[in-house]
Amino acid sequence: MSRLAEFRKLEQQLASQLAELEAMKGDAGLKKEIEFEAKLRSLLGEYGYSLKDVINLLDPQAGRRAPAAMSKAGTRKPRQVKVYKNPESGEVVETKGGNHKTLKEWKAKYGSETVESWLTK
Repeated sequence: MSRLAEFRKLEQQLASQLAELEAMKGDAGLKKEIEFEAKLRSLLGEYGYSLKDVINLLDPQAGRRAPAAMSKAGTRKPRQVKVYKNPESGEVVETKGGNHKTLKEWKAKYGSETVESWLTK
C-alpha cells in the first residue's frame, strides 16, 4: 500500500472516530457518568481517600479474592489418553502420561522410538 493510500485510509478512520466522539458527547447517560465521576473524585479529594480505600471500606474481602484472570492461569487442559498396542503380544496400554509400568518396560525392551510408533490414538 502506498504512503498516500495509507494516509487517506487513516484520515477516513480519524473522521469516522471524530463523528463517533461527537455523537457520544450528546449522550445523556455519558454526561451523567462524567458528572458522577467528577463529583466522586472531588469528594474523595475532600476527605483524603483513594478509590482503593473506598473499595476496602465497602468490601473488605475484595483484596483477598484472586482475580478471575489469575485463577484461569493456574488451570491447564487435561491430558489426552494415549493408546499403545504391542504388535507382538497384542497387549493394549491406555495412559495419560509416560509413567506407566508396562509402557516403561516396553521402552526399555524395544526402545522409545519403536514404542511411540505403536501409538494408535
